[in-house]
Amino acid sequence: MTRFDNQGVAFKGFAIMAFIVVILAGIKAASPIVVPFVLSAFIAVICNPAINGMTRLKLPRALAVAIMMVFIVLMGLWLASLVGSSINEFSRQLPLYRDQLVEQFSWVLTKLQALNIEVSKEQILAYFDPGIALSMTTNMLSSVGGVMANLFLIILTVVFMLFEAQDLPKKLHFALDDPDMRIKQIDKFLQSVNQYMVIKTLVSVGTGVVVGTGLALMGVDYALLWAVVAFLFNYIPNIGSIIAAIPPVLLAFIQLGPAGAGGTALLYLATNTVMGNIVEPKYMGRGLGLSTLVVFLSLIFWGWLLGSVGMLLSVPLTMIVKIALESSQSGGWLAILLADRVDETLVNADAQVNAEVQVNAEVQVNADAQVSGKASKQTDAGEQADAEK
Repeated sequence: MTRFDNQGVAFKGFAIMAFIVVILAGIKAASPIVVPFVLSAFIAVICNPAINGMTRLKLPRALAVAIMMVFIVLMGLWLASLVGSSINEFSRQLPLYRDQLVEQFSWVLTKLQALNIEVSKEQILAYFDPGIALSMTTNMLSSVGGVMANLFLIILTVVFMLFEAQDLPKKLHFALDDPDMRIKQIDKFLQSVNQYMVIKTLVSVGTGVVVGTGLALMGVDYALLWAVVAFLFNYIPNIGSIIAAIPPVLLAFIQLGPAGAGGTALLYLATNTVMGNIVEPKYMGRGLGLSTLVVFLSLIFWGWLLGSVGMLLSVPLTMIVKIALESSQSGGWLAILLADRVDETLVNADAQVNAEVQVNAEVQVNADAQVSGKASKQTDAGEQADAEK
C-alpha cells in the first residue's frame, strides 16, 4: 500500500467519524422531537401484535387501533396521577419516615457511643435520607411524564405507524431493490425486533405484578408505584433491577426494620432471578443477550443522547442495533462483540447470513443473465424480421 493509499484510508476514517459526530449532535439538538418519535415507535412495536390479534378475530383494523389508543391514553393518565399522588403523599409522610429511620438506627448509635464514637442524628439523615431515594425514582418518572405531555403528538404518530405496519416489510424490500422478496435478512430483522420487544414487555409486566403483589402483602407503602418502577426498569437488565430495588428496600427498612428490608431485597432477587434466568431465556433464547459492560455503556450513551427516556429504552435500542448487525453481512463480528458470551449459534448465524447473501447474489446474477438473454433474443428476432422485410 502506497503513501497515498494510506492517506486515503485515514481520510476515509476521519470522514466517517466526523459523519457520526454530526449525526449524534443533530439527534442531541433535536431531542425534543426525536424522543417522542422514539417513544412512539416503541409503543407501536409493542401494540402491533395485539392489533394483528384483533384483526384475526374479524375486527376492523381501524377499530382495533382506536381501542388500543384509548387503552394507551388511559394508562398514561393513570401513570401521571399515580406518580403525582405518590410524590404528594410522600412529602407529607417524610418527617415521619425520618423519625422512624432514626429509631431504627438507635441501637447502632448506642453501640457507637459505648465505643466513644459520637454520631449525630443529622449525620444519619444526611447519609440515609429517604427523600433522596424516592426523588431519584420520581425524577425519572417525571421526565417520562414530561415527554408524555406531548400525548397528542405521540398518539397521532403511533396511529400512523400502526396503519403503516402492514406495508413496512414490502416497502423495505422495494427500497432495497428486492421486489421479489428474496432478501430474508429484512424479514428476519423485523421479526426479531418485534419478538424481542413483545417478550421483554410481557416479562416486565410479570415482574411488576409479582413485585407489587409481594410488597403489598408485606405492607410496604406505595407498592403500586414500586411495581410500575420495576416494570420500567426491567428493560435495563442487571443494573435496572438494582436501581429499582433501592427505594423500596430503604422504605421497608424504615417501616418494618431489618427483617422487612431483607425480605424486600429477597423478593426482588428471587423475582429477577426467575424472570431473567428462566422465563426470559425460555421464550427469547440466549442468543440475544448483551454483555454487562455494553448494558452499562448503552445506559450512559442513550441517557446522554435522549435523556431519561433514552435510559429506560437504552437496552431495547441497543438490541435493535445488535439485531440489525446480526442480520447484515458485514456487521456480524460487531454483534458478537456486543453479546454476553461467544456462542456458537451467533457464529453459525453470521455464517448463515453470509451464505444467504451469497445465494441471493447468485440468484440476482442469474436473473439478470436471464433478462439479458431474453433481451438479446428479442433484439436478434427484431433484426431477423427486419432482414426478412
